[in-house]
Amino acid sequence: MTDPAPTAASAPTAATGSPPRRLRFHVLRHDPRDPQSVPNFEVFELEEAAGMTLFIALNEIREQLDPSLAFDFVCRAGICGACGMLINGRPGLACRTLTQDLPADITLAPLPVFELIADLSVNTGRWMQGMSERLETWVHSLGDDPDLRRIEAKMDPDLADRIYELDRCIECGCCVAACGTARMREDFVGAVGLNKIARFALDPRDTRTDQDFYELVGNDDGVFGCMTLLGCHDVCPKNLPLQTQIAFLRRKMARTGLG
Repeated sequence: MTDPAPTAASAPTAATGSPPRRLRFHVLRHDPRDPQSVPNFEVFELEEAAGMTLFIALNEIREQLDPSLAFDFVCRAGICGACGMLINGRPGLACRTLTQDLPADITLAPLPVFELIADLSVNTGRWMQGMSERLETWVHSLGDDPDLRRIEAKMDPDLADRIYELDRCIECGCCVAACGTARMREDFVGAVGLNKIARFALDPRDTRTDQDFYELVGNDDGVFGCMTLLGCHDVCPKNLPLQTQIAFLRRKMARTGLG
């Protein structure tokens, strides 16, 4: 009886004493600012190392093979969300993706929907800023200017935990890139926007009513535009409960609209 062929997870690596895999990265290259640039896939080869992430691999490619390769990173810890990209067709974070979990041929492309800067780099910041300004994603309060010397009002710990859970969004753009509606509706606020509305709807410090939130997302560019494919829920690197929040918000906005 012969041994089974090694899978991506059990592929030989330097850590096991076996010869490391030779990885082939098929990277989509394009600079929209260069009129001579034509989108194309360029192949780079690297030797896999134990514990290698796509972040490490891309830095090695830039340092050793092609310094012009464009991609984004800041924290390397899955906190900033800057390194979001399509990894074999699926949105994900380069810094959180181990090459050992992928086949030897890896295809990398920029996240769709967002403005392309170059190669794997996209401008998620402009999209996120526009969405935040449109949905007014900050605590709205009434009355005089806040007294910064006053002790902050107490909040139920369970409620604080529920708000914090939704506040863990890092605005990486993966949920938007995986969204079918976002591909068809340029003004769709996406799961990231709906998650923010759900977060402020929970916050007792925000004085907005359900009707106020309905005016923001009670339409086809908001919660009623969601086709419930839930690609957003499947790819969220922070495992946020997007499926639950979208359903919760849709019920709330439906009751408000029928009101």
